[in-house]
Amino acid sequence: MSFLRLIVLYTALALGANTALAADTGTLEALREGGMKKLNFHSQAQPIPEAVLIDEKGHDRGLSEHGGKWVVLNFWATWCPPCRHEMPSLDALQKTLGGGDFAVVTVATGRNAPAAIDRLFAELQITQLPRWRDQDSSLARRMGIMGLPVTVILNPQGQEVARMQGDAEWNSDSALAILAALMND
Repeated sequence: MSFLRLIVLYTALALGANTALAADTGTLEALREGGMKKLNFHSQAQPIPEAVLIDEKGHDRGLSEHGGKWVVLNFWATWCPPCRHEMPSLDALQKTLGGGDFAVVTVATGRNAPAAIDRLFAELQITQLPRWRDQDSSLARRMGIMGLPVTVILNPQGQEVARMQGDAEWNSDSALAILAALMND
């Protein structure tokens, strides 16, 4: 991890130590740089619907499996160039922060053949992300996903706290600082 990245994370953690400051949307917005400026924070956490998703082995999965964790939930498709562009940064984010209290969950929405997902992950050397599918786009529709990619940040209670339309560098200093501030709220 670069020295600059460590400084940004340390600053975000220091801000997070003051919960009143970290919970302030203005403070979070001040951490937004570059592509992260597209990230919109909600004034109140919003519930999300539960849905049955399908993993790479054909088993049913649900977002409730990640209860108690901060989740970066990414809706994408194999045919979507911006989705393909941001996938390596999501993989790097999972490698950096993934664990007991954080997960990146990628959900291919609509018609995305498992073989096409496998080829894309191999081509982009994606090793850390799940290959979940929302085959009939039911979750995407119920969450108001109108275009791709869309990334939603969920709090440990499984509620939506922020949303971004379009791709971003999710392993950037700005993204890491925002997530650190949220996680330390």
